[in-house]
Amino acid sequence: MSASSPTLATAPPSPTTSSAPAPGRSTAAPAAAPSHDAASHDAASGGRRGRLLALDGLRLLAALMVCLYHYAGRGGTVSESWHQSPSRVFPTLSQAAAYGCLGVQFFFVISGFVICMSSWGRTLGDFFRSRVARLYPAYWVALVLITGAAIVLPAVVHPVRADEFLVNLTMLQQPMGVPRVLGVCWTLWVEVRFYALFALLVVLRGVTYRRVVLFCCVWTLAAVVCRTSGNALTDQLVMPDYAPFFIGGLALYLIHRFGSDLLLWGIVAASWLLGQSNATRGLWHAGAHGDLVRDPWIILLIVTLAFAAVAAVALGWTGRADWRWLATAGALTYPFYLVHEHLGWFVIRVLHRGAGLPAWPTLGLTVLGMLLLAWLMHRFVEKPIGPRLKRALKRSRTPGFST
Repeated sequence: MSASSPTLATAPPSPTTSSAPAPGRSTAAPAAAPSHDAASHDAASGGRRGRLLALDGLRLLAALMVCLYHYAGRGGTVSESWHQSPSRVFPTLSQAAAYGCLGVQFFFVISGFVICMSSWGRTLGDFFRSRVARLYPAYWVALVLITGAAIVLPAVVHPVRADEFLVNLTMLQQPMGVPRVLGVCWTLWVEVRFYALFALLVVLRGVTYRRVVLFCCVWTLAAVVCRTSGNALTDQLVMPDYAPFFIGGLALYLIHRFGSDLLLWGIVAASWLLGQSNATRGLWHAGAHGDLVRDPWIILLIVTLAFAAVAAVALGWTGRADWRWLATAGALTYPFYLVHEHLGWFVIRVLHRGAGLPAWPTLGLTVLGMLLLAWLMHRFVEKPIGPRLKRALKRSRTPGFST
């Protein structure tokens, strides 16, 4: 779990829709680009009130869904940390937490919305620098922290070799066939491919209504056709399992910027129909039984609610959500997402099996501990290093790359 998680980048300010051209026109990208992606992003659109703060809250909600899945809704390593299956530790919670993995698809819808918004008026160079500065500082720190935990307590996570760790620094370990340090980084690889597609096919020529609509339509068609090809390369490029979620988010941003339009709602509807099918096919199997089996109707409901929540933001129904803590929630989401899985399993093992703390206090303290660590990473890593990295990349830009 955009990806942009999403990534999951902090939402930049909302554009001023009252001055936006009509959807049918071929609009050029605005001359003024947002200056940065930080949670405190002020803008010509009215500072904090102009930001879509509800998106920050939705991002944290999606991250907490994934967190509960990793702590209480699945088996594997976390069962070893609890010393038994989470379904026995949390008989009721585990049934709901099993659906928390759908937080990843929720992230992808949000990521489509946010990436379209943040790329409007930006050059390809601007887009590249903003993504690198946003993704890598916290990611590198998370690699170091989790590798250190793996060395201290290898019963939770086995440390990788030095050469494998170095490949992980690139965020390209998955296509390289190298073991992952972060279990959740598979979603970052999905996000990176989305960024690459959107950058090369839309941002390169300038983001406009027509180009985004064409991109959505072509990508939807390619994702459907890809289902019949059986080609591993096209699967990697087109990402048929996840494309509908990004596409739905892109169309919802256009609705937010330009207003409701039958074509855009048609794209959203098609994305929802394909997305719920992909999610159900991936998470439900006829005849499956056990403690953590998912119901296809609940999968459909959660996917529907994910699309509906972002649609509510697009339509302006969340404008009253002008609470300062939402900006903080959005800032914590990405570092929290990176560290919560393996470090959480580490903390659970230490507190529950080592110190004998009961299950519910262990769960609560682990979540709070990961949120605190995320705040520290945001405060002392992302805020100081991200802008410096972006400035350094701009100073060393390749001639012509910023055009």
